[in-house]
Formats: sequence, C-alpha cells, structure tokens
Amino acid sequence: MTEALVVIDLQRDYFADGELERCRDDLVATTNGLAAAARAGGVPVLEVRTEHDPGGSTWTISMHEDGGGPVMAGTEGVEPVPGLDLGPDVPVVTKTRDSAFFGTDLADRLRDLGVDHVVLAGVSTESCIVGTAVDAFAHDLAVTLVSDATASIEWSLHDEALQRARKQYRQDVATAAEVAGRWRDDAGRGPQG
Repeated sequence: MTEALVVIDLQRDYFADGELERCRDDLVATTNGLAAAARAGGVPVLEVRTEHDPGGSTWTISMHEDGGGPVMAGTEGVEPVPGLDLGPDVPVVTKTRDSAFFGTDLADRLRDLGVDHVVLAGVSTESCIVGTAVDAFAHDLAVTLVSDATASIEWSLHDEALQRARKQYRQDVATAAEVAGRWRDDAGRGPQG
C-alpha cells in the first residue's frame, strides 16, 4: 500500500475558537512529528488549505447567510498556524468546501503519486476531516484518521466522527505514534516489503 499524509486546514483562522486554541500547540507538534516521520519513511506530504474569495463567489450557503466567514484570500487568517512545519516544498491544495476532494485536483495528485491510502490530520474532525475521509472512500482510497493529530471544537464531536468513520466506512483510526511506527517499519523493510 502506498500512503500519503494529507494535512487539512491548520490555518490561523481556525484556531480562533477557544478549544482549538487550547490544543493548538499539541496538535501542531504532533502533526510536525508525523510529517517528519512521513518524510523519513518516503511518504509524500500534502497540505490542504481553505481559501475563500472575499467577494463571495466561493462562499457556502451559511457564509452567505452570515455575511462572510474565516479564511478569506489576502488575509493573515489563511496562513498556516504558527509553528507548523511540514517540511520543504510541500504541495498545497486549495479548497473551498469541507472535503479536500471537492473542486480540487487532490485525487489526480494522489493518483499521480500512486497513492492508495491517505492518512488524515488537521481540523475539524467532524467537518473537513470526515468530509475528506468520506470522499476518499468514494475514490476507493483506504484512510487512516490520526486521532491525536485531529481536533474539534467539541471533543464529543471528535470522538463521534472517528467512531463513524471506523464503523460506517471501515476506516482506520490510529495515533500519530502508531502511524509513524508503521512508516518506520515499512522503510526498514525496503522496496521488497
């Protein structure tokens, strides 16, 4: 199985919520460690960011109802959260909806890399992470959701989302240490597997 690490929405605006701000440093450190393990194991890393047109052409229904929202192009809020270090030259996929597959070239990029298994990290578990996981399932990709490299504004939503992915879509849920250990073991076996 050929894996890729996909890091979703670790952007400044998403950490304005008090709960996400509280866990930001741990989430960033865990994700940075996961990205380092991916690079050491030869696993591609991709970053996904949400970015909206300030004029409203990319807004969701709720954004139109609210008169706007976070992650507007040209603002500091679209930038990666402070301290995020995924490594040099990490490709960035820009999205406008929860799923990283919707209206993007993510599926093509993964196919070009020969990837058949995505490992997901980022925020928020119940929306963008699960939205991407469900669409990965529709693209016939295996999925691992990293329980300690994902977060939500409410931990009950986080837990429910991971449980749903595991039960309904038969997707793997693992810790960053478990995923990194798998990559270390796979790299140690070499190309023969």
